[in-house]
Amino acid sequence: MARRFKTVDYEKALDMTVTLRECLPPDHLARFIVGILALLDLSPIYARYAAYGGEAIAPEILLGLLFYGYATGVFSSRKIETATHESIPFRFIAGGLHPDHDTIAHFRKTFLAEIKGLFVQVLLVAREMGELSLGNISLDGSKIHADASKSQAVSHKRLLELEAQLGREVDELLARGEQADQNPLPTGLDIATEVALRRERLANLAQAKAVLEARAEERYQAEKAEYEAKLREREEKAQQTGRKPRGRAPVPPTLGPRDGDQYNFTDPDSRIMKNSTNKGFDQHYNTQVAVDQDSLLIVANTLSNHPNDQAEAIPTVEAIAPEVGQPKAAALDNGYLSAANITALEARGIDPYIATGREPHHQSWQARFAEQPAPPPDSASPTVKMAYKLQTEIGKLIYGLRKCTVEPVIGIIKEVLGFRQFSLRGLAAVAGEWCLVCLAFNLKRLHVLHTG
Repeated sequence: MARRFKTVDYEKALDMTVTLRECLPPDHLARFIVGILALLDLSPIYARYAAYGGEAIAPEILLGLLFYGYATGVFSSRKIETATHESIPFRFIAGGLHPDHDTIAHFRKTFLAEIKGLFVQVLLVAREMGELSLGNISLDGSKIHADASKSQAVSHKRLLELEAQLGREVDELLARGEQADQNPLPTGLDIATEVALRRERLANLAQAKAVLEARAEERYQAEKAEYEAKLREREEKAQQTGRKPRGRAPVPPTLGPRDGDQYNFTDPDSRIMKNSTNKGFDQHYNTQVAVDQDSLLIVANTLSNHPNDQAEAIPTVEAIAPEVGQPKAAALDNGYLSAANITALEARGIDPYIATGREPHHQSWQARFAEQPAPPPDSASPTVKMAYKLQTEIGKLIYGLRKCTVEPVIGIIKEVLGFRQFSLRGLAAVAGEWCLVCLAFNLKRLHVLHTG
């Protein structure tokens, strides 16, 4: 007897009637997000709509689509529009409506400031649900690709060369125009047009040069402060030991732009930074998050175009809304290490645990079970005191949680959700989109905490 198989009549299947209630279980993320939106105060968004006009799509629908999209790795407004036709969760959130991608993209860009307020509201909802009680936090940063290409960037060295070249070409064209009566111009050559094009490029280069000079001054001040701190630390060691410190003395920073400093014409606020996954360089922004060690919820997020993390610790801690609470301790890797950061965190009532060097991947058993060293003297530098603090039992416990709290959060955002490039341009807009990413992550995490 021949084997029998179940088959499908696809023509009849097209006429099947199903309800969204059948397809979406009560604990589905889409239903959870709709429920959370009902608890949020959206009046600041509604207040920005004109009193009169055509019938607009309600903000909670567009927010729901963006929140669910970013929480599930769908960041493109075009893909979200398509999903309202093809995806059951998106269709449920849209309620059968189909906002076009222009509407979604315009809403996202227009209400970035209000989305930052919603980020705090979601944390307060998490606290009311009993899922957040701010205690110790972990901080970390990651570079995320800007919506800009390296091919649209110019280095300071090349900028000066182009500036000189275009200046010469303008002089040559003007001189050629004066000789036009005696020596006819080549067919199609319009002196005025060609000069205008070059002067426009010169104006753009002048703007780029001014930005690079401002960035160089900012870098110089930061490096100068670091240089002076290293000098003080060497002097303290010399006084304590009575000997000249080992190693080379720190080199004072130099003022002004460097040949390799770059400006990008597509997104001028983005900067060339080292990739986190390889040894290459690309146009990036530096994103930061502070994560509660118990719930793994992001309690603060910031973004800058500074390649170095050291100056980002305090702004990120200060971004924690007072309503959310005050962290007791903070764990940070050695990229944030500085006496200024240690002092600033302590002044805010936060106990800092900052690595004083790179952690070995394979620590020997002797190092793991070594006796705790003697406490340093009161006159020791903040870095020496921090090194001792990290070797105490409480120090090992709090700092040890950093790797399994903030690092997985960033890993989920980049690897699971797939967020590796911004859709918007400009520092303010990109910072708003990063807040949207963190809010969406929190909704996804809160859903797990609530249903788990």
